[in-house]
Amino acid sequence: MKCAFFTLGCKVNQYESRAMAQGLEKYGFECVPAGEEADVYIINSCTVTAESDRKTRQAVRRFRNNHPHSIIVLTGCMPQAFPDTADLLPQADVVTGNTDTDKLFAYIMQFINTGSRVVAVNEHFVGEKFRGGTVSDFAERTRAVVKIEDGCNRFCTYCIIPHARGRVRSKSPEVLRQELSAINAKGYAEVVLVGINLSAYGTDISSSLVEAVKIAAEFDNIKRIRLGSLEPDHITPEVIEGLSEIPKLCPQFHISLQSGCDKILKKMNRHYTTVEYEDLCTSLREKFPGATLTTDVMVGFPGETDSDFGISLDFVKKIGFEKVHVFPYSRRPGTPAASMDNQVENTVKQHRAEIMADETEKIRQAFLLSQVGKTVEIIPEEHHRDEVKGYTENYIPVTVKGKAETGKIISVKITGVEGDSCTGEQI
Repeated sequence: MKCAFFTLGCKVNQYESRAMAQGLEKYGFECVPAGEEADVYIINSCTVTAESDRKTRQAVRRFRNNHPHSIIVLTGCMPQAFPDTADLLPQADVVTGNTDTDKLFAYIMQFINTGSRVVAVNEHFVGEKFRGGTVSDFAERTRAVVKIEDGCNRFCTYCIIPHARGRVRSKSPEVLRQELSAINAKGYAEVVLVGINLSAYGTDISSSLVEAVKIAAEFDNIKRIRLGSLEPDHITPEVIEGLSEIPKLCPQFHISLQSGCDKILKKMNRHYTTVEYEDLCTSLREKFPGATLTTDVMVGFPGETDSDFGISLDFVKKIGFEKVHVFPYSRRPGTPAASMDNQVENTVKQHRAEIMADETEKIRQAFLLSQVGKTVEIIPEEHHRDEVKGYTENYIPVTVKGKAETGKIISVKITGVEGDSCTGEQI
């Protein structure tokens, strides 16, 4: 049988789709791209925003309409957070959450054998352990994404993820070492460690993010180690010091901000102030020369006034992030923020998002232009006719004329900027 995965959302979801695919392959399934004909289509959903839910509903209906005789499976965060999704999306033959991804084959076979719709969404519970298979092969040939943590204990007032993902739980160092050994054997040059609240890795098993990075650095073929999105808490001076002593760790940090206004941070139930956040950024730049700092910024949170937005914008400009993902607040049923007073009009949210994006893009372009004339190293990973594209250690995209071997580090002189990317020539 042929199966195809359609994945929405973050790198954790991408990793889990690949883990589920490898699980099905063990039972003889052949995995094909989602655009090809398949016997089973698996939609791995995201529910971080209302727009994510809309895309999931749209995907389920589209795959059902385009493939009326195929089996449609809905899994992931949306049904986990909102079990009534099963009733709202009858087009899905199998509906399951992210607690039972290892049972995907069993659920598919149950549907085939009985002809009856399967709905199996089991709740997360306090004290549950890290679960899920390991992955040793990825669609990308240079970069391997490795999930090392799941769940979140923060309960930000706008976020449904603790309900969709449960509490913090970490992959054991022993299992991580085994997984990375297999990835190293496949020749991957770069590894990205990811999690739902990655900086909380190890807090439940007497380990730490530093230990996870050190394990990845043990393997010879792995030349670079990156970290996925990080929350400011748990990134202590001791953690920064420990990370700075690992040469393979790339000096690129995505530190979630959400707002540059203390009043709004408090309403969001974020566990830091702008002063603490700024100190963290200063420490990272001191310990990692040439580091790039990127972030997420939300605008239009309930109660955010024009003055609050201006304070947030000024703070973002003060930090000078090398890249900012800007998005308007999305009302999520089941979260405290959804019922807060003073909800901001959509038109106002959109206007603020445009202003924030315009201002941060100016900083981005100035940063890219400052790289012209520098000699850097990239790992080629995309090939288009007579060009290759790769990323520097601090995640600057660089396009170079000519050919280069995938996965092998090459030296490049940056010669210009085109859009959101630099251009260069091989040395």
